[in-house]
Amino acid sequence: MTESRLPSSFLFGAATAAFQIEGANHEDGRTDSIWDVFCRVDGAVINGDDGSVACDHYHRYPQDVALMKSLGLDAYRFSVSWPRVRPGHGAVNATGVAFYDSLVDELLGAGIDPWLTLYHWDLPQELEDAGGWANRDTAYRFAEYALTVHEALGDRVQRWTTLNEPWCAAFLGYAAGAHAPGRQEPEAAVAAAHHLMLGHGLAVEALRSADPSLQLGITLNLSVIDPLGPGDEDVARLIDGQHNRIFLDPILRGSYPQDVLDDLIHVWPAGLVREGDLATISAPIDFLGVNYYHGEAVSLQPAAPREASEAPTTRPTSTPFVVSDGVFFHSRNLARTAMDWEVQPEGLTRLLTRLHEEYPVPLYVTENGAAYDDVVSEDGAVHDENRIDFLEKHLDAVADAIDQGADVRGYFYWSLLDNFEWAWGYAKRFGIVRVDYDTLERTPKDSALRYAQLIAASR
Repeated sequence: MTESRLPSSFLFGAATAAFQIEGANHEDGRTDSIWDVFCRVDGAVINGDDGSVACDHYHRYPQDVALMKSLGLDAYRFSVSWPRVRPGHGAVNATGVAFYDSLVDELLGAGIDPWLTLYHWDLPQELEDAGGWANRDTAYRFAEYALTVHEALGDRVQRWTTLNEPWCAAFLGYAAGAHAPGRQEPEAAVAAAHHLMLGHGLAVEALRSADPSLQLGITLNLSVIDPLGPGDEDVARLIDGQHNRIFLDPILRGSYPQDVLDDLIHVWPAGLVREGDLATISAPIDFLGVNYYHGEAVSLQPAAPREASEAPTTRPTSTPFVVSDGVFFHSRNLARTAMDWEVQPEGLTRLLTRLHEEYPVPLYVTENGAAYDDVVSEDGAVHDENRIDFLEKHLDAVADAIDQGADVRGYFYWSLLDNFEWAWGYAKRFGIVRVDYDTLERTPKDSALRYAQLIAASR
């Protein structure tokens, strides 16, 4: 990575999510989210903890903001915990609101721009008990919640993201059962996807009405889906439709792709899309957040047999896609992270240029990062050269996309802190800052120091 490749106006940040770092899950009026329940019941307490402590950011946020300032971050992307602000989606919890009020003031005092995400998967359990995102009413409750947060913070927060990764919330949560709420109901997953987007649109309309000057967007986890070989083009189209275009097209074009409707016809609930829904969903946004971790190589054929001593080249076929029978996800000759995800920086370049060409809207990379099995050296430092390499190559990939004309305006590394990594608990470390889960001590890794260098050199 050459420090001069990104424009001086480029925004550098880091990102987190409320459930993954805050802790204090049953303090000051907060009630259960679907993730609290999933960890205790479906996850049978993941890796010995239910996320109730996480990184204790709720009590340590001034220290964490000081860390951000020391790294020279321009912005901090965080999410608000819905059950902390509206427990059970009942009355507004003034104590919960006060936490975010103080956090925003702390960030602004440190010269860091707060980028607020309204929903990063922590639906109040009471709303799930009423059907969750498979219930259309949840979209309207989300818009109410958005206005509650705006009433408290709208005078100081300019950048608002409605949803983080609705693909995960819908398909991992309601089809695969791998995420909260742990349901395996394909029709409910499709309904959840639509209602999440409806909630996004309703929130955009409500926030825009409250303050037309706000910068509003949504964050999607997107990927490059490559056919492994000749004859695999249609399966690549199938997965691209269910991963990327099922959200991109309604939000940015106001319609569902016909091929996606055809692919999902047997699991598409009757009467799901009502008059006016797509106009609401496609309410104009100011930016698109792009979360990118890796691409996929797909085929109708399984991998050829290999020697028993070699790693398999076909990953498990139990995917969260609701229509994927006969689809094989192939491994390639690429480096891998501790998540067993391929490291594919050039895929980010292709993704950003595709978005610029097909869905022109200002772009921010709102998540990009890697988990590795970090080792603490004798001097207490973490010399994570692999994460530094990942960071530099993906920033180069962003610069390549900008050179090719893509309107990419910023980058947020995932994550600021090691944290409670959903279904993996504390077993996977994504942070550029190490968290000792026994003492909760924070230690910037070498990757954090390198990120700080890159930020400083860009000024």
